[in-house]
Amino acid sequence: MTNRRNFLGGAGAITGALAAASVSKVAMAALPEPVTQTTPNTMPPLMPSGGRPYNPVVTLNGWTLPWRMNNGVKEFHLVAEPVVREMAPGFKANLWGYNGQSPGPTIEVVEGDRVRIFVTNKLPEHTSVHWHGQRLPNGMDGVTGLTQPPIRPGKTFVYEFVARRPGTFMYHPHADEMTQMAMGMMGFWVTHPKAEHPLIEKVDRDFVFLLNAYDVEPGSATPKIMTMLDFNLWSWNSRIFPGIDSLNVRLNDKVRIRIGNLTMTNHPMHLHGHEFLVTGTDGGPTPRSARQYEVTADVAVGQMRQIEFLADEEGDWAFHCHKSHHTMNAMGHDVPTLIGLDHKDVARQITNLVPDYMVMGERGMADMGEMDMPIPDNTARMMTGEGPFGSVEMGGMFSVVKVRRNQKPGDYSNPGWFKHPKGTVAYELDGPPPETSRQRDAGAAAMPARNMPAKNIEVQIRKPGSGHSGH
Repeated sequence: MTNRRNFLGGAGAITGALAAASVSKVAMAALPEPVTQTTPNTMPPLMPSGGRPYNPVVTLNGWTLPWRMNNGVKEFHLVAEPVVREMAPGFKANLWGYNGQSPGPTIEVVEGDRVRIFVTNKLPEHTSVHWHGQRLPNGMDGVTGLTQPPIRPGKTFVYEFVARRPGTFMYHPHADEMTQMAMGMMGFWVTHPKAEHPLIEKVDRDFVFLLNAYDVEPGSATPKIMTMLDFNLWSWNSRIFPGIDSLNVRLNDKVRIRIGNLTMTNHPMHLHGHEFLVTGTDGGPTPRSARQYEVTADVAVGQMRQIEFLADEEGDWAFHCHKSHHTMNAMGHDVPTLIGLDHKDVARQITNLVPDYMVMGERGMADMGEMDMPIPDNTARMMTGEGPFGSVEMGGMFSVVKVRRNQKPGDYSNPGWFKHPKGTVAYELDGPPPETSRQRDAGAAAMPARNMPAKNIEVQIRKPGSGHSGH
């Protein structure tokens, strides 16, 4: 449910101190009304209703926070609070976030804007907000104990500064950070250029999302906050595939995607079917001399990467993190490797006692994605999602860029599956494959082997895997 009543218009007298003190009751009466959004759908871009014009972004499975103008100052109201986030259909998590969601709403301003952000704390502990990557007065940097006192439960603080440079930034707490970040407290910030910029080109579609990670045991709903490496849910904007919306664009659109990483590891982001340029980082626009075409760009911890490409190939193009265990959901990380083991006799004996027993992982993990086997309540399947040709066998950080010639400008609706022209889909060969010529004279080894065993030994014992920590 979205509440936008009386937010976009009107001005009020704002009293009270800035970030170093909480807002008085008199000032609270003049605060901008907090706006809440709980649906996990991708909301349309919020067109600016005042101030300098700009081309708004689209937050994947999220939204942009409205503001009001007050004597030339752009005023926003963030509420830090417990939220329930649907991470995928049938799976919800108890998180902490802002204004009804995790991540919180995207904040959009224009270079040179004076910005005032009211932050109300409805968490059970103190908090703060750090404006990641911004140039601002030291007392507005949001580091509890260093640049400001903590925002106690029930209190409201005010941050005020000028958006000095265009670019893509983030916001998150700098108070009990391991807990609050692990619970989902973060959001995106975009500062648009005030005029034409030599390094920032106009685009037709501008998407943003944050990379975040959780450790939620199957059947539970609250993340484990002490996890450092072995997360089991890798998400975009606190959503996991198949809960992540597709990025729907028009053929020959110029597309920008801004990606921020607030997980504890790097993510090589890979786009199928197109080449892109990395046009921006945390430090601002990338010099043209430093740009090169890529199909995969690594986004390290705490970094932002802005990529741009011409969507000139129709189709449904996969877009995902290229760490394979980041494209699967919970339940699979501690499954031992059973490939090559013959279970027939053991399985036959077990099924006499447990009729529904089935062997898992004997031929690989794809079978598990296809099994319609019972799972705990409030859990997403490890590999799931149904495409036009069957199971997609993905989870986690995975979505699809849908390029269509008939997608209208400004239309972000899902066009459905791509209808491939005849003769353009890989097919099963009917009959034996053609004979191929082979190289018969093998080249000599680069250097001779020494001290090898007297005879070849085939290893018969396969040790099961034991997780994937340490990545």
